[in-house]
Amino acid sequence: MKRITLITALLLASVVSSWAKDGYHLVLKMPGVKDSMVFLAHYYGKNRPTIFKTDSARFDKNGTAVFKSTNADFVGGIYILYLSDLQTNFEVLMNKGDEITIVAPIDKIPDGIQYQNSPENSRFSDYVKYLKTYSAGEEKLKKELESAKTADDTAAVRKKAVAASKELNKFRHDYIKNYPGSLLATIFNAIETPTIPEGDHFLEDGKTKDSTFNYRYYKSHFWDNFDFRDDRLIYTPIYDARLEEYFSKLVLPWTDSVEKEADVLLKKCKGTKDMFHYTLWWLTRYVENSKVMGMDEVFVYLVENYYMKGDAFWLKPEELEKYVDRARKIAPNVIGNIAPEIKLPNIATKKTESLHAQKGKYTLVIFYSPNCGHCQHEMPSIDSLYKATLKDKGVKMYTVATEGEEKAIADFIKKYNMSDWTNTWDNDHTSDYHSKFDVYSTPTIYLLDEKKIIRGKRLDHHNIASLLDMLEKKAKDSKDKPTGTK
Repeated sequence: MKRITLITALLLASVVSSWAKDGYHLVLKMPGVKDSMVFLAHYYGKNRPTIFKTDSARFDKNGTAVFKSTNADFVGGIYILYLSDLQTNFEVLMNKGDEITIVAPIDKIPDGIQYQNSPENSRFSDYVKYLKTYSAGEEKLKKELESAKTADDTAAVRKKAVAASKELNKFRHDYIKNYPGSLLATIFNAIETPTIPEGDHFLEDGKTKDSTFNYRYYKSHFWDNFDFRDDRLIYTPIYDARLEEYFSKLVLPWTDSVEKEADVLLKKCKGTKDMFHYTLWWLTRYVENSKVMGMDEVFVYLVENYYMKGDAFWLKPEELEKYVDRARKIAPNVIGNIAPEIKLPNIATKKTESLHAQKGKYTLVIFYSPNCGHCQHEMPSIDSLYKATLKDKGVKMYTVATEGEEKAIADFIKKYNMSDWTNTWDNDHTSDYHSKFDVYSTPTIYLLDEKKIIRGKRLDHHNIASLLDMLEKKAKDSKDKPTGTK
């Protein structure tokens, strides 16, 4: 058994067909292999192990298997041929309308593979051989660096490494120039990272060094050579990693910044099929799963500005409605909005307690269950935090028991020293706090200011104090700023 990986460092190739046939016709000849299955799979945005089977064929007695498709939606990309052992495999580069014959002796994979009617695959094979030589040189330089004894020795090794890297970049740039439009050229462009100009960089005064130049230059040129109009790139393991780097390392984790960047990318690929689909899907998943407070606002933004305007063309009506319904539940309680009003009976006094009537500089709203293990762990920490800092900062506590019998709730309040707080419950199920505050798990914690504007959500004892400090500092800076300044 053998596992063959022809693709190296995400650098793969193909040629854009000059004619408009649909689908593909792929003949695989493997002498000696017969009466077994071979599978055709493809990437979709991500690297392995995330691949998708798209076709299958059986070897005949002569070791020949044929894949044929007339699918008009086929655009090409990096496809993978897997033998029935699901270990022996190699990549083939395909485009719309390709007719390729591959001769791959089982004992000569990958170096012995021959391609007929596919000069781009042949050129790529030569490039893979070049990369092997390059990688061997890198290993040699690594050992030289480890054994370097002086600064001059280290500098000499690094100089060799820079020279080798420049040679590799020249190879890629020459390929792009000689074979424009080919998949490999498109990939070379797509993976190219910005090279920051050498030397010192200054602000407009010409004297003060610009400490943010490297970051700003790298970010502003990150997508320079990425072709957002080429759907073939989605069928390579490149795009997902580039999106992850951009949004997790370069885009500030603020709602307006993420919304702006999302609009820019979606505009770049508007009108494409696979590129737009993947981009909108990725962005939606990214903000929906984000641990950064406030990213749910971006989810609502994407749903309102794209999904609800018909851009999510791949969704069935019932699937689309799930996104819309989720956005409607989140929209009323995004950060910056006034918190919905709820009026619930106090568990001790039975008096109706209005959330908006709570008098305090801040109000911490906690939805909990006495049967929730996480709540039992969190409440002692919140109690300690309340006694240590929150109470002195003018924070009022308003809790809502989401379930449980009256005695169980009362016992919980006593056990976790919550008697000094305003503790309510919704025994009659009339307040609709679930949808108003998007409570789908416990504990769910919100921080409101004096005007009951939501300033924080999905909090825990780790970040409540730091959020309060930030809000206090922001309020102080705003108060101290001279009138008329921006």
